[in-house]
Amino acid sequence: MTSVATLQPDPAPIVACTISRDVQNFELLIDDMENALGESWGDLSFDDALVFMGQPEAATLEFVAIAVDAEDEADLTRISEIIRTAKAREIKVVLIADQLSPIALHQLLRLGADDFVPYPLPDGALDEAIERLRQPAPPPAPIAAPPEDEVEAVATPKFKAKGDREGVVLPVHGLAGGSGSSTFAVNLAWELATLSKTDAPRVCLLDLDFQYGSAATYLDLPRKEIVFEVLSDTANIDSDTFLQSMLTFNDRLHVFTAPADMLPLDILGPDEIGRIIDMAAANFDYVIIDMPKTIVAWTESVLTRAHVYFALMELDLRSAQNILRLVRALKAEALPHEKLRYVLNRAPKFTDLSGKSRVKRMAESLDIVIEVQLPDGSAQVTQANDHGLPLAETSAKNPLRKEIQKLAKSLHDLNKGVEAGKA
Repeated sequence: MTSVATLQPDPAPIVACTISRDVQNFELLIDDMENALGESWGDLSFDDALVFMGQPEAATLEFVAIAVDAEDEADLTRISEIIRTAKAREIKVVLIADQLSPIALHQLLRLGADDFVPYPLPDGALDEAIERLRQPAPPPAPIAAPPEDEVEAVATPKFKAKGDREGVVLPVHGLAGGSGSSTFAVNLAWELATLSKTDAPRVCLLDLDFQYGSAATYLDLPRKEIVFEVLSDTANIDSDTFLQSMLTFNDRLHVFTAPADMLPLDILGPDEIGRIIDMAAANFDYVIIDMPKTIVAWTESVLTRAHVYFALMELDLRSAQNILRLVRALKAEALPHEKLRYVLNRAPKFTDLSGKSRVKRMAESLDIVIEVQLPDGSAQVTQANDHGLPLAETSAKNPLRKEIQKLAKSLHDLNKGVEAGKA
């Protein structure tokens, strides 16, 4: 007679685990894991994850879903070790991120996470990620892979440096931390580069914030070692070498990223920065420059070459005080402060009469004209930056994207009018 014990089905093997500080903070993840895997998954804390992956039971794991939020940024070292251990055991990693900073997200993705899904989870996003993970790896190529420098060259500009352009130089300078200057610079550059499908202007983005530049992160581009070589020897760099140090985003936008390592802002002097900008202006129609927040010795070189110098501000006291300091410093050095064009980020909505009144009083008290007011793009801006895509690619109807698109078109139309007048 068959015993009762033999009638009991074997428990389903565990094929996946969630790893988090507290999985109850990710209730939608629990639901999606149950829908996708039934009872074939488990949950681990950060403390238990490393221990479990060292045991024989971990051999059945296909992947782990590491769920992190802003509070976990202080624990990145342990999370990084979990990712390394999983990759060493050939366990794939899906990163579930909730309001994680771009720097932290980029660091974890570079460690080898196979996929990324933002939280709250979009409908079907986890199922799609699992499907991608389960797809078999492509067979190895029958011929040897090309050298690394040739692989990188695919993403570099394909045109030759002719020096036949007189590019419009548009620096972007944040007057306070978190004012959104890098987001504005990246999206303005992309909107200019995509004004037309057939006759778009040639646009480059120079990230001159050598310490905290984030243009590469916001466009999901690698940071090439040749950038440091260019910065270290600008006197002997020609336009062809300068172009080869750039990367292209979607074959439209050309980007000179910040270097891979943090460098002092005074690594270059005014002449060296001027040479870089001149080479860019000679080969592109528009040169967007993402400036550091700090005023440095070479800021003068950028300002004197700028056609318009965008100053990003917010409706707060720190921005007002910094405007006064900046204008006072520029006037003391007899620099062209009239090139400054003030851009108010996260401006009040049209129906916010009190906020509109504050904007007017602020402009009058500072004796400035706020020419551009950008609406708050809300969480979609952070999500786009974390995905390494411009707003136009992720949230085309976002009000911030529409305003930047409108500004890009007006700048281009104005430039075309000036060129027509010269002719």
